[in-house]
Order: sequence, then structure tokens, then C-alpha cells
Amino acid sequence: MITAPDSLYFGPRLDVAAQSSIGEGERPRAENQDNFLLIDANGNAAFLANQQASTATVSGWPQGHARLAVLDGMGGHGHGREAAEAVVAGMLAMPACATLGELSDRLDSLHHHLQAVFGDDSQVDRRPGTTLTLLEIPLGKPALLFHVGDSRLYRVAGGRAAPLTVDHVPATAFAMAGLIGETEWWQQVHGEHRSQISQAFLLGNAFANPAQLEDPLFALSPRELPDFLGHLQDRRAVELEPGADYLLATDGFWSCSGASAWVSRWPAVLASAQRADAACAALFEEIRMNPPADLHSDNLTAILLRVQAEPAADETALPGGPS
Repeated sequence: MITAPDSLYFGPRLDVAAQSSIGEGERPRAENQDNFLLIDANGNAAFLANQQASTATVSGWPQGHARLAVLDGMGGHGHGREAAEAVVAGMLAMPACATLGELSDRLDSLHHHLQAVFGDDSQVDRRPGTTLTLLEIPLGKPALLFHVGDSRLYRVAGGRAAPLTVDHVPATAFAMAGLIGETEWWQQVHGEHRSQISQAFLLGNAFANPAQLEDPLFALSPRELPDFLGHLQDRRAVELEPGADYLLATDGFWSCSGASAWVSRWPAVLASAQRADAACAALFEEIRMNPPADLHSDNLTAILLRVQAEPAADETALPGGPS
């Protein structure tokens, strides 16, 4: 189990924690191909390198800005861990982004650059991939979401865990084509475990043309998505609500049949602790001690973002770190 250092500081409003492990189940994975990236309000970063906790300081990082991301390297394509690490390295070198357009442009450019690094078009069937679910949080503004793959962002509040992202899987392609409706989509994506994916960072997408894998990322917008998913577009601003938890997690947390019932336990687990680090640890403890009966062995990575009540006017100045 790897835990992000508690020395990271995200300002008076945000309490953030992250953990990653090789996973649970009867046959745990031999390698942790997940990753995460935290860059705090002072430019201090935490991530995994060679499956070990690592830290860095980002030069020129604007005070008060934050970046949170989870990644799940695709082991079935080979070099999934290396792909996730390469994306983390690229994001460490990527300047803070103030707008959704800038964030999208920089991450699309990183995607294309890494495709060239890992293999040309003739090697596309062997090119690795990774999911990427990211929140960019400019000081005093809504968070900016960028999502690729089947990791997820959840909002946990009011006793309910609600997904804020759409999985990039065949069921979503079927729904976009009008082949399945809302009930069947929710059952296939949130009620079952399926290992197929239709898009990954670095790998490419099978949304534009289901007959082949294409290089660019295919952003799912309200134009492509069915009405019941149109509000969950991949790239959008997300207003962080005081009193709510936001969980970025890889699919090892719901790789089971009856996943909806398992996810419905999360609000009570997270509410059992006041601090984000203890609440995040409680979620890992719950899946370790009381897992779903048929949990599929997979890596587990989660970032918990707990939004505090709005600070008073005289509390908004950012100190150098926690007291």
C-alpha cells in the first residue's frame, strides 16, 4: 500500500488524500500498473515511479492551483505501467491550465507525443495505453475535468455516490448508436464487470470508427452522447460543492457483478472519518476486509477530495503549508 505524503497542502478549502495498492482478491496482480498524480497549492507533487512513492517540486507553479489525476495502465496491451508513468511525467512538465481549452490542447498534444514515443502507426496494435481521469483546480474557480477511459470520478454526498464520468466502453458506443437504452446501459456499465475498453490515453479510440483503432482522442460531448448521458461530457467544468466528497478511482474498486450495491456502501464508509486521509484509508480497508463476493483481482488507486465549508474572508490567504 502506498499513501501520498500528508505534507501536501491544498489550501483551507480542500482536503486531499491518495492511496494505491497492487490490489485485493484471491490472485493479486504481480505489478501495480496504476498511478496517481497530486500537485498541491505550492507546487509540491506526489506520484508513483517504478511502483514506489515519489515526490517532486514543480517550478513556476501558481500558488493555490491544484492538479489531481488517477491512471490505470492497460496490462493486456503490455507496458501499461510504463504508459501510465510516461503520462504522469508529461503532466509534471505541463504548465498549470486556467481554461478547459488550454487543458484539452495540452493533454491532446501529450497524447500524440507519447504515441510517437511508444510506436508509430504500424505498431498501433502493440501500443500501450492508460486511462486518465483528471481534475485541474484553478484557485477560486470551478474544477476542470478531463476524462479518458474507464476510471471514474464520483461525487459522494447526501448518502449517495453518483458517477460524474461516462466509461469509454463498448456499451457506451452502443448507446451512442441507439442500440441500447438507458436501463441497459446502466446495467452493463454499473451493474456488471466487463474488461473491454473503447478508448485509452496514448492507445487511441474505437469510437470514431468501431472497425478500427484510430490515433486521436475522441471527446464525448452532448452531441455524441445519448440524452441520458449528455450532462456527463468528458471535458467540462465541475463546480465543487462544499460538504461533498469527490472520489477519483480506478476500476479495481468496482470490478464485480452487483457493483452498484457495493458502491452504495461507499458514502457510509467515507463518512466514518473526518479527515480525507482517514476516509480514504477506510475505503481501502473496507474492500480488503469486506469485499464483494466475486471481486476481480486488480490494482486499486483512489484520490479523495473533500471540500470544506467556504472559509471566512480573513482565512483566504494561502500560507506556506499546514499548521
